[in-house]
Amino acid sequence: MTSRRRSREAQAPQLARLAGLIADETRAAFLLALLDGRAWTAGELARHAGVAASTTSEHLGKLIDGALLTEERQGRHRYVRLADPRVAQLVEDLAAQVAPGTAERPRTLREAGAGSAMARGRTCYDHLAGRLGIAVTDALTARGLLRQDTGFALTDDGLDWFTSVGIGLTPGGRRPLARACLDWTERRPHLAGVAGAALCRHALEAGWCVRIGSERAVKVTEQGERTLAQLLGIEAAALR
Repeated sequence: MTSRRRSREAQAPQLARLAGLIADETRAAFLLALLDGRAWTAGELARHAGVAASTTSEHLGKLIDGALLTEERQGRHRYVRLADPRVAQLVEDLAAQVAPGTAERPRTLREAGAGSAMARGRTCYDHLAGRLGIAVTDALTARGLLRQDTGFALTDDGLDWFTSVGIGLTPGGRRPLARACLDWTERRPHLAGVAGAALCRHALEAGWCVRIGSERAVKVTEQGERTLAQLLGIEAAALR
């Protein structure tokens, strides 16, 4: 038996356990909710998924033991979040494989509105996604600040642009500076990695975008529309 085959066979049980963790509707709902990059309490996740507290505790224990989530305790409260960007990438990539036609139709106007808002603009763990994320990615590419021909990479002009805007790009260990993340609503890649996270963080802190509702949806403010038009030439109509 070759070493490569032995390695594959050794990985098989781990892969099966990982697939089993995700292959549960309640746990999948938790993972998708946590793609907003924030820490949630067990009670918040229970209400989001429509399950009992005891059920939530059991599922969270499995996700934490499986290294998909980490937990923090503050007083009586227990908070959980995705373990790291690699977990977020895995969840988003899997979500992107769901064909649009197979998604469950919204049952109420409220659900339809929430879905529309998510498609317009949202956070994908710690970077911008939806039509907003694609518009920013396309604008960076059109201006020669980002290359997509050989994988996502910031150009020298791109590095200078981030500096000029006041967005610091602190290396994130093994995390790449720029990475393509397949957008599950637009079916095209948007900017992720250190640069994507820094841009999203700056957009929220500077008031270019604000979070709306309890989901991951974000909305571009009037200030954000003016700023993105000035910096990247993005028309306001593309952000609405």
